[in-house]
Amino acid sequence: MKKILILGCTGSIGTSTLSIIKSMPESFRACGLVAHTSRNKVRELAQEFNCTGALTSEDPDCIRKLLIQTQPDIVVNGISGSNGLLPSKTVLDAGVDLALANKETVVMAWPLIKSLAEKNHARILPVDSEHSALFNLLERIGKGSVSELIITASGGPFREYTTEQLRHVTAAQALNHPTWKMGKKITVDSATLANKGLEVIEACRLFDVSPDNVKVVVHPQSIVHSLVRTIDGMLYGQISDPDMKHPILSALTWPETAYNYLTPFDLFDKSLTFFRPRTEDFPLLSYAYEAARNGGSYTIAYNAANEVAALAFLADKISFSDISRIVRTILDNDWKMLPDSFESVFDIDKKARTLAEQLI
Repeated sequence: MKKILILGCTGSIGTSTLSIIKSMPESFRACGLVAHTSRNKVRELAQEFNCTGALTSEDPDCIRKLLIQTQPDIVVNGISGSNGLLPSKTVLDAGVDLALANKETVVMAWPLIKSLAEKNHARILPVDSEHSALFNLLERIGKGSVSELIITASGGPFREYTTEQLRHVTAAQALNHPTWKMGKKITVDSATLANKGLEVIEACRLFDVSPDNVKVVVHPQSIVHSLVRTIDGMLYGQISDPDMKHPILSALTWPETAYNYLTPFDLFDKSLTFFRPRTEDFPLLSYAYEAARNGGSYTIAYNAANEVAALAFLADKISFSDISRIVRTILDNDWKMLPDSFESVFDIDKKARTLAEQLI
């Protein structure tokens, strides 16, 4: 039986993880719960899952003490945004395997995070549905046989909107995602394709490939989660219903493929369609490729500016189109410096945020 500590236990990833634990009590046990707020909810969950270690703080020192107290086999990091970076560092400092749904950990500080994991013999297992699919495809096919990684994108709620319509969309419309139920910020990121941009950066780093070898295809049904093209030109994909329990369970059971309670995917009466992304109207995807190619701290600046702008849009301070304009302006600064510590990562992050806030 694996003991699991969940960071962000009241969010969508945490809730799905707890659902798995509840449905597979012979395989998993929740030994620790962490959430930023919702003290009463955390207390209820701790009682329901007979879990003695529970926190309503994402402070690294508190998480470090909880790791010592609970001795988990694996930690699921479902914390949203840049707040998830230091908790990831704390887990890897302790030499504990990390099931990672927090993409900012990779986007902001991958060289430092990778080095830390290697030093402490901890594994990083991707939980994003796209990267989980790529991870499993590469494990089965072998990276040496693969020439290209292909990430699918739902296209969000505005996939068919005209350029003129996009100028007038509201936060409420952006939060109405057609296939996934997620937190507010990541749902806005899906609408702008910034989330897919972050996933492109993440794929380049997790799998050590050039941005030129990572492609994005819009797939509204969200059934094919990623594909790989092998050197002979063939495509292989991972297919399942759009349910985050699949990639979470894959991370929790790795390296085994386990029988489980989830309903097998049914191919009958399904239609799959694929389109090119409209980067002229959703330029944040192109900007992410640019940041990935430029290296240095450009990906930190991209993430910081987008996070500030997306939250400002949710607060009705700026328009939908302003999000990409703000990110473009921030990226036009010099971000060539390569951070050599987590402190410098956050210094650069703060600088980019300040510049974005000034623009707003």
